[in-house]
Amino acid sequence: MIPRYSRKEMADVWSDESKYSTYLKVEIAVLEAYEKIGIIPPGVVCHIKKNATVDIKRIEEIEKVTNHDIIAFVEQIGETIGEASRYFHYGMTSSDLVDTATNLLLVRATNILLEDLNKFARTLKKSALKYKNLSQIGRTHGIHAEPITFGFKIAGWYFEIKRNIERLRNALSEISVGKISGAVGTYSNIHPNVEKIACMKLKLKPETFSTQIISRDRYASYIATLGVIASSFEKIALQIRLLQQTEINEAAEPFGKGQKGSSAMPHKRNPVLCERICGLARIIRRNAIVAMENVALWHERDISHSSTERIILPESTILLDYIINLADTIISNMDVFQSAMEKNINLTKGLIFSQKVLLLLCDKGMPRKQAYEIVQKNALKAKNENMEFMQLLLEDTVIRKYLSEREIKECFDLNWYLRNIKNLFRKLK
Repeated sequence: MIPRYSRKEMADVWSDESKYSTYLKVEIAVLEAYEKIGIIPPGVVCHIKKNATVDIKRIEEIEKVTNHDIIAFVEQIGETIGEASRYFHYGMTSSDLVDTATNLLLVRATNILLEDLNKFARTLKKSALKYKNLSQIGRTHGIHAEPITFGFKIAGWYFEIKRNIERLRNALSEISVGKISGAVGTYSNIHPNVEKIACMKLKLKPETFSTQIISRDRYASYIATLGVIASSFEKIALQIRLLQQTEINEAAEPFGKGQKGSSAMPHKRNPVLCERICGLARIIRRNAIVAMENVALWHERDISHSSTERIILPESTILLDYIINLADTIISNMDVFQSAMEKNINLTKGLIFSQKVLLLLCDKGMPRKQAYEIVQKNALKAKNENMEFMQLLLEDTVIRKYLSEREIKECFDLNWYLRNIKNLFRKLK
């Protein structure tokens, strides 16, 4: 992953140093299991722990000859532990090591993502409460609908992120498995208890049933979950982009001192951070498709999944980590323009209160079809001729047979539309 979109903590998870040290951790857990059940003599594990060292440069040299990175790793470690090398990687196949180690790395990466999401949820909650009573026009199809509050909008994002936290916890559980069952998964040259003991030491669950590999449906589900989470962040970023449009101008992502929006037009303040989130989310969703295509492999395994997973697993977690933290910065520092929100609420000259008029006419006995048509007729006239909707209603003789002047004016009470906001916010825990 390119440094521009990588945060150090997450990038370190996927470094070569981290990968090979995790490989060694898995191998030692297997050796400890062998020693516990008496297959290798006492003292071997202690010797290997003391002497085994990872030399990435040497691994790369060996791999040029073997054209097999796991054999290169095993041989390089073997060079550092002497005669004890005959017990190293004993009975294991490459996938025992790679799949188990990969899942340990995914557990680390996922715990970082969970920390990110929980922090972002707190940021959203704080922001929602801050703008709880800031009136804003709600929009459907991009058209003015009825009033909401800006805090109400942000609270919706908060609850979506809370659902994503639960989804990611479930995904973490699904990939927290290890597999030490040998070639094709039949334990032909490795005792089943080795897997149980090793996985316990690694804080993983033994895979329920494997072939030579852990079935790739687990990884497809995991990356798909990251894709859903990325989509939620794209949704938030897109909303801010829309609110930052010149014609709306209700909110904007932060714009730093000295920042430039355009190389040609000095007046531009573009939502580049939110656009970046939207773009990077597409990559994670694309990776979910690749992960799904990895599920179908030849017989007990092939290697077509391996090359893609070297890209999509690090890339997806690194990008999502970056997206979450960027979104947190945006929400924490965004500009909110209350005057523009007030202006936009009044932009349609009262049209947004049409449903209250419709329902009141029905309550007074007018058939709904007739009520809808007469309210719509006045609404369209107000829009097309740039007139005050209330005034047209007051002048409509048919409506006045059902509604008094006071009743018509009461339909235009903004607070009536927002009267349940307080109760809704009680759900914000």
